[in-house]
Amino acid sequence: MSGFAWRVAADGKTTRVSATDSLRDEAQFLWVHLATNAEHAQAWLRDEAKLEPFTVDQLTAAETRPRADKIGAGAFVNLRGRTDEELDSSDMLASIRIWATKGRVITVSRKRLVVLEDVEEQVSHGTVSDPGDLIAAFATAITEDLDPVVADLGDGLDDCEQGLSTHRVFELRREVTRVRSEAINYRRFLSPQRAALERLATLPGDWLAEDDRAHLSAAADRAARMAEEVEAIRERAALMHEALTDLRAEQLDQRSLVIAMVAMIFLPLTFLTGLYGMNVKGLPYAEAPWAFDAIAGVCALVAAGIVIWFVQRHWFRG
Repeated sequence: MSGFAWRVAADGKTTRVSATDSLRDEAQFLWVHLATNAEHAQAWLRDEAKLEPFTVDQLTAAETRPRADKIGAGAFVNLRGRTDEELDSSDMLASIRIWATKGRVITVSRKRLVVLEDVEEQVSHGTVSDPGDLIAAFATAITEDLDPVVADLGDGLDDCEQGLSTHRVFELRREVTRVRSEAINYRRFLSPQRAALERLATLPGDWLAEDDRAHLSAAADRAARMAEEVEAIRERAALMHEALTDLRAEQLDQRSLVIAMVAMIFLPLTFLTGLYGMNVKGLPYAEAPWAFDAIAGVCALVAAGIVIWFVQRHWFRG
């Protein structure tokens, strides 16, 4: 079975073992992490860890969202964080499901979270000694990891606003659409994650110390700030998209105006040249040697007159 476990002894000594061997010896604190939702993992949770079927289903569910619920003497927590593995474009954060009770934590994830190694390092250094410490470490690490990502979204939108021009409409629209899409995806999980952390910080239970609750509250505040920021980014992106649409419409209007003016310049010239291009008798000066030069001069004067009229009417300024 894919996974690992950490045992923390009463003297603070930490030991990393395989998930299958984790329950053989007693430990003051035990963290078991499973990296699969296969049937043998469900069997281990049910037969070896002795979890209730409802809890096993929650830990291995296919569709999840951030939440925190008290179940018996423990709690079920679902958090979302970044992963380096490929995800669906509509689901940009991987989930980690946590079952916590006094002295024991079991986590399950389908995709490996970026912060997993950081949390493991904290456990190995002895800074995590109980379930509250571990959950607070996950919550803090996830929010700290997401913070610069959300900030980059805002910075990207700032760059788009500063570079707003008719010459970059298509490029900017693609970038704004990307930022808006990512902000919507992050908002889907950050808002419920904030609510989950706030609820977790107030859950009754002696396995959550006061300092753990304080850390969870701080992580909830940070998640709330990020949720507000992605909401602001989403609204700014919508306004930016409208501004780009207006710029595009203005660009099309200007081009249509240029085409119309060119057509108006050549319309009388086309009439005049078409009239003298008829293969019929009786056209004035048709046989005169200077007729072509005269008609060309008249055409030039007509075109110049129309252009001067456009300039006086300020049509060339749009």
